[in-house]
Amino acid sequence: MPSVNIIVKFCKGCGLCVGVCPKDCLEMSDKLGETGITPAVVKDESKCIACGDCATICPDAAIEILEDEPAKK
Repeated sequence: MPSVNIIVKFCKGCGLCVGVCPKDCLEMSDKLGETGITPAVVKDESKCIACGDCATICPDAAIEILEDEPAKK
């Protein structure tokens, strides 16, 4: 299963990633981050299909999509 990593110190709270996610995996936090903004957070990682739309649209490169590594033989 892929995982979504939001680098909160880079997120400026624009919400573009939330709007572009086709599976509704992200939302805006209701708590202020250390930089004084409400960052994007992962709402339901189990729905993530690793499409990368959120990472692509993020103007601050604050999102990483990490896919599972295949099992070693």
